[in-house]
Amino acid sequence: MHVLVVHNRYGSAQPSGENRVVDQEVRLLRGAGHRVEVFERRSDDIAARSLAGRAAVPLLVPWNPAVRAELAGRLRAARPDVVHVHNVFPLLSPAVLAACADADVPAVATLHNYTQICPPGTLRRAGRQCTECVGSSPLPAVRHGCYRGSRLATVPLAVSLAVNRRRWWSGVTRFLCISAAQRDVLVRSGMPAERIAVKHNFVPEPGDVRTADGEHLLFLGRLAEAKGVRPLMDAWDQIAADGGVGVPLVLAGAGPLEREVRAWAAGRDDVRYAGLYGLRECRRAVARAVAVVVPSLALETFGLVVAEAMAAGVPALAAGHAAFGELVEDGVTGLLHRPGDPDSLAADLRRITSDPARNREMGRAARRRYERGFGPEYGLRRLEEEYRTAIAGRSVPTPGGDTRRGRGEGDSG
Repeated sequence: MHVLVVHNRYGSAQPSGENRVVDQEVRLLRGAGHRVEVFERRSDDIAARSLAGRAAVPLLVPWNPAVRAELAGRLRAARPDVVHVHNVFPLLSPAVLAACADADVPAVATLHNYTQICPPGTLRRAGRQCTECVGSSPLPAVRHGCYRGSRLATVPLAVSLAVNRRRWWSGVTRFLCISAAQRDVLVRSGMPAERIAVKHNFVPEPGDVRTADGEHLLFLGRLAEAKGVRPLMDAWDQIAADGGVGVPLVLAGAGPLEREVRAWAAGRDDVRYAGLYGLRECRRAVARAVAVVVPSLALETFGLVVAEAMAAGVPALAAGHAAFGELVEDGVTGLLHRPGDPDSLAADLRRITSDPARNREMGRAARRRYERGFGPEYGLRRLEEEYRTAIAGRSVPTPGGDTRRGRGEGDSG
């Protein structure tokens, strides 16, 4: 197949799992012999714009007419079989869907977060879960300044959600959720269930697989409140007060709590703050872990680090909500604790380190789970299936024998 991938790349200041997923899918498809082109913008490029250009960026969030014209022209010239849309914020905008309709090319969209129903896409506000905008107007998000704590910064996202909601629903032939938990939330919000499929992210073979019992517990991710960093620190302090569990806790990442984490870890033998790892360092650290700890408080749509741990034959200790419940089989491939509960987390940290033989068996079960449902073969098969479905749905025969646009074809307005 001939596929054109559309993606606005997130800034490089923080590692982006979404950027990584897009790059891995492109390599996977090309390796299987498909022709794949990429139409992208980079958030890093905003800084190089003139002052006026930077000031104009928020105006492009709801609609970028130049992108529509450029992409439509490229689609007409290249004639791909399908367009795969990922992130369109802030420089691409939902105008990419109009371009697909202009050129009569079916669009598949992977939903990596909740931006279809929540302006910042997180379903969180002021450190807790929030669904105030779900199924209604996004005005509460503006009132609360949900994006970056700023009402002004939230306005373009809220406007885009309000004016483009129906365009998304009519202009995308197939929506791909990355977990069943995410799909359930979106369907309950009113999105068209018949066009939403579940396609878990895949993880490439890591090269590093655990061969010993492990030498540390590992937190690998953004150092932010929503990722459960503070409950993890509280749980670890409980464990330390009782004499520890025999291995240190390693925290790798960056984010708004970095200074707090660095100060907490300073001078301790049982904690190490490792800073920001590169991809190779991440894989080595995962393969040397007793378990990967994922105490997120957010309603995560997936859990890439959990899948990466499974690929390395390492169990995960994750919060028992959102997508983690379908990634981790409690007591078999890892453990699930009560979200935000340091006592529950501390108990499971002790449990996962106290029985090396049981831990090794969970690691082997995690690796089998990866091979069945999160490896490259799975990823390629599911992409091909959804592309074929979208292509087949572009034209639907009418009873009189003519063809009309199938469900999901958008207008060109």
